[in-house]
Amino acid sequence: MSDSIDRDTFDHLVGLAALELDQQQADYLLRELNNQLKAIRELAAIPLDENVPASLHGVPYASAVSPELRADVWRPHPNPEEIIAQAPATRDGYIVVPDIPHTTLE
Repeated sequence: MSDSIDRDTFDHLVGLAALELDQQQADYLLRELNNQLKAIRELAAIPLDENVPASLHGVPYASAVSPELRADVWRPHPNPEEIIAQAPATRDGYIVVPDIPHTTLE
């Protein structure tokens, strides 16, 4: 992994994301992204026992002190037409979502 994101790579990523940044915004974002990479490298350098599961965290959830998980129960809305009526566009009882314009990358 590179130590930082260089300006050319950053400008390429900004173009791919179709962001419109002025010079001050671009400088700030590049600096913050590089600060995040630095923090990730610092965290990755912490030695961990190889037997520690990746999902382990520091908050104990012992069953004696944690509430029991609630069951997932499906409860239909009594009047779904109220929800549908709030949508800007509907068709046959469904919400119409505008198409997202995109370009095909080569």
